[in-house]
Amino acid sequence: MYQDNEKNNVDSKEANGVYKDTFVRVQDYKGDGYVLRNGEEADEIAEGKSDEVKKAAKDFFMEKYKTDVKVHNIVGNVDGATVFVESKGPVHFFTTAIVPIDLSRKRVLEDDVTSLDGESESAIQGGLYHLIFEDEFNNLDQYLSKIVSENEVVGKRKESLENVGGAGYMTPYYYLSTPPDDKAIQPVYEAYLKNPGIPISELKSLFSKADFVAEDYNITIQLYMESENVEPNKEIFNKVQQDIRSMSLIPKGNYSVIINDNLINEKVDDGIKDNSLQLTFPDSIVKK
Repeated sequence: MYQDNEKNNVDSKEANGVYKDTFVRVQDYKGDGYVLRNGEEADEIAEGKSDEVKKAAKDFFMEKYKTDVKVHNIVGNVDGATVFVESKGPVHFFTTAIVPIDLSRKRVLEDDVTSLDGESESAIQGGLYHLIFEDEFNNLDQYLSKIVSENEVVGKRKESLENVGGAGYMTPYYYLSTPPDDKAIQPVYEAYLKNPGIPISELKSLFSKADFVAEDYNITIQLYMESENVEPNKEIFNKVQQDIRSMSLIPKGNYSVIINDNLINEKVDDGIKDNSLQLTFPDSIVKK
């Protein structure tokens, strides 16, 4: 089963030590304060050469994935800059590029841009999955908007998704992760790379339902309590689970449900804590 571990990658993010208690209200969090381990020197250089870094990232996505992107944020890492981008056009996703920097010569290595293994491919495929099942995703969006409007929970701010999200198809209430080598979406992905302007009807016809494995399409619903100093609400937690189990017109996939208190760690973009209520693998809800 495919699991999305990038959000908790301890090799790239430091969640302990000086970053252990850097919490802010989720309503206030736009991605400010986010850091990557040992990225201070590169961050300073990248800030001074931001135009070069942005161009290198945009060129990388256009050349490799035929996709125009908007750069939202640049964060220094140990070897260069992690660039957070959002796709333009109907195939919507957030992801990152890694732009290496020669720290000794303070030079941007624009010809050596990469992305984390499989991350951008998975992000694009998630965007394609959303596009070809847009009606089902609209149903899920309407349901979660209703839950938020009628209960004391909120989602993330849109700015935080833009600035530090990078996890594929995302909304303030959930994110989707798919395996980069998934057989069901692969024909759709290959057709998109050959012709990004291909009609949606053709993309739908290429999706291989015979190869689709619902357990591999992880849809993680994550909500936060609206008020500070309030524990995650078990009634809302149970209601969302029950509703997801009973709904038939939402996207097929493997659903996790998480409700956190009001606070998010601004350094690592993570709100999960010991008191969070979590329904996750292997107990997640599979909609086939």
